[in-house]
Amino acid sequence: HVQLVESGGGSVQAGGSLKLSCAVSPYTWSTNCWGWFRQAPGQEREGVASIGFRTGRTTYIDSVKGRFTISRDTAKNALYLQMNSLQLADTAMYYCAAGCRDIDWVESLDSDNVNYWGQGTQVTVSS
Repeated sequence: HVQLVESGGGSVQAGGSLKLSCAVSPYTWSTNCWGWFRQAPGQEREGVASIGFRTGRTTYIDSVKGRFTISRDTAKNALYLQMNSLQLADTAMYYCAAGCRDIDWVESLDSDNVNYWGQGTQVTVSS
């Protein structure tokens, strides 16, 4: 049974930083697709960043490039998202995601092909 449990969300002022963590069930690193998605109220869920387990290749949406960093620690069974220079537009519920369903979504950040989701952690950025 795959479990993804996020933590690290909270409230921060614009320009601040947060680091999200995702605790991963053991033995799930066989899939290549790992990432973070977010959903703001009234908006669709969007991919933020992804990392391929086999290649280590990362993908970011344009709005977070240079500010967010995705990483993984297989020894600790964890996935991370370091978020710096946070902006008001980053306010959303952030979800850890894993598993390639029909296609590998590391490059496309296609949420329709995510197999497993965490419960989400709220990030609120204020001015």
